[in-house]
Amino acid sequence: MTPRTALRDPKQDRSRATRRRLLEAAVACLAERGWAGSTVAVVAERAGVSRGAAQHHFPTREDLFTAAVEHVAEERSAELRALPAPHGEGRVPAVVEALITLYTGPLFRAALQLWVAASYEEQLGARVTALEAKIGRETHRMAVELLGADESVPGVREAVQGLLDLGRGLGLANLLTDDGHRRERVVAQWSRILEGILAPKDPDDRPAPDHPAPATS
Repeated sequence: MTPRTALRDPKQDRSRATRRRLLEAAVACLAERGWAGSTVAVVAERAGVSRGAAQHHFPTREDLFTAAVEHVAEERSAELRALPAPHGEGRVPAVVEALITLYTGPLFRAALQLWVAASYEEQLGARVTALEAKIGRETHRMAVELLGADESVPGVREAVQGLLDLGRGLGLANLLTDDGHRRERVVAQWSRILEGILAPKDPDDRPAPDHPAPATS
């Protein structure tokens, strides 16, 4: 006997769809207009719903954008998990390019606006800080896994973290202007540096210990 399948509630489906449209609109508005230009009315208009409907889901602006913080965090985590896992020759450049693309895309652009807002909006600050710490740990773990990095080797952990810091810096620079051409050169150079750091070291390549010169008479 098969279990009875629960009937879907069209009203609940519509409610979830409206909520998602509002969150996606809030993220898009943050990326394009910044915090000051992202009012509930603007977000509602972009989502194609009335202001009353928006306030039914999110009674205050802080409620809306706190939920948007969580939405951005979930979407960024999903992007991370969807990154391909290349192998063999070209692995490091492919991973570096993929990670930098995340930091220069629209979700990170929206996250930057949330950082700015969180710096002076107390209700957002604690939530943004906690979620960014979580995403930072997840991003570092994914980078290590994708690169096949051995963090027990001195300097490797710092090199991976340097890559992520570089990505954030390039994402910030991208707010002001399309920096794609210069970014390509930076990514290529950092890939070469990282390949040298991550390459397995042959014990035979270690420098021989110094020996005192033989005494002369």
